[in-house]
Amino acid sequence: MARSATTIDAFAAIAEPRRRQVLDSLSGGEQSVSGITKSLRWPQPQVSKHLGVLRQVGLVSVRRSGRERFYSINGPQLKPVHDWIKVYEKFWEHQLQRIKDRAEQKESESKLKDKPGSN
Repeated sequence: MARSATTIDAFAAIAEPRRRQVLDSLSGGEQSVSGITKSLRWPQPQVSKHLGVLRQVGLVSVRRSGRERFYSINGPQLKPVHDWIKVYEKFWEHQLQRIKDRAEQKESESKLKDKPGSN
């Protein structure tokens, strides 16, 4: 089975969990490749490979300073991902409300059981 191209768009690129880890590492601000390598404890070639994919789809920007490259998240390129996920937020909120309602119901039932004379 052929692998899907990871450089088509942001969705394909972030489908890889390690690339999401790279983005997480950059969420605190700009970092050098060596900084990302240290924070993730990965070999430099692996970090560079994932940064290359993220850069190709526009999710990260690079700035050179001397011999080092510094990467940062390109927020506007993540907006389509955010917008798409936002559509499904109502399902999470609904589920959380159901869990909360059920927990409150259980608590009420428990208090009724514990009341003297409610046996």
